[in-house]
Amino acid sequence: MNLYHLRYFVTLAHLEHYTKAAQVLSITQPSLSHAIASLEEELGIRLFEKDGRNIVLTKYGQAFLLDVEHALSLLDSSINRLQLTAKGEGNIDIAFLRTLGTSLIPNFIRGFSNLYPDKNIHFSLHTDTGLSADILDGIKTKKYDVAFCSFLENEPLIEFTPIAKQEIVLAVPKDHPLASKDSIHLEETLQYPHIMFKPKSGLRLVVDNLFKQLKQYPDTIAYEVEEDQVAAGLVSQGFGIAVIPYMNILSMMDLKLIQISSPTWERKFYMATLKNTYQPPAIQNFCEYVKSKSVENLRL
Repeated sequence: MNLYHLRYFVTLAHLEHYTKAAQVLSITQPSLSHAIASLEEELGIRLFEKDGRNIVLTKYGQAFLLDVEHALSLLDSSINRLQLTAKGEGNIDIAFLRTLGTSLIPNFIRGFSNLYPDKNIHFSLHTDTGLSADILDGIKTKKYDVAFCSFLENEPLIEFTPIAKQEIVLAVPKDHPLASKDSIHLEETLQYPHIMFKPKSGLRLVVDNLFKQLKQYPDTIAYEVEEDQVAAGLVSQGFGIAVIPYMNILSMMDLKLIQISSPTWERKFYMATLKNTYQPPAIQNFCEYVKSKSVENLRL
């Protein structure tokens, strides 16, 4: 079905006059008459009938008009969105770990927006999961355009770019036997119950690697959680101790933070995108902006 014929049909339906409609459409009246006749022949039903010198829609033409206008509106809206996207505007879906939402992600968005003040760019922010593995699944299914999470091994479809790093510390309740220390060797913590991250968490890999260096593991795992804020909350209530990344919010909680002298480790955060897939200009520009930020200047 010819799209132009549908647009001719809508114009004629509103003006109810072939000559006027042809003038508005900048075509000849015979061309308009032929287009409508072709449309009616294809549909197998009359859309218009005479009413004096004018024409009016038949009952079936009225019903068809509603559907055609709705379909053309959707099509025009989609075309407009794609044209804006091609010009470097549009929507960017970003997924990130919640710990990055207090400063890092807002800073990226603000800095990028300041570079393109005349562009209509909207960011859709997703924090509906606390696990890097789930976030990366969203990247692979194209639910998200860009993600900020931990690095996971065996992800050949994902391009990881380091964008920030975070120190790992030991969090203990303020009345804990270790609370008097300002620095500690991780081996000293093995006898105490630990709050650990769930196996799918990128943080679990970090913490496990620390204990692998000791060739020992804590005697007791009190809880396994998904997020570092939850781990800190359990520590503050005396449910155990936890090896967690440093966050500013920890200084406001009822717990003691102890520097880990050995083994040492820094948690790194990465920007994750799908390899070998088309990215429109707005997303390409945003990714390049993030990459331009030095990781040394992005310590959390």
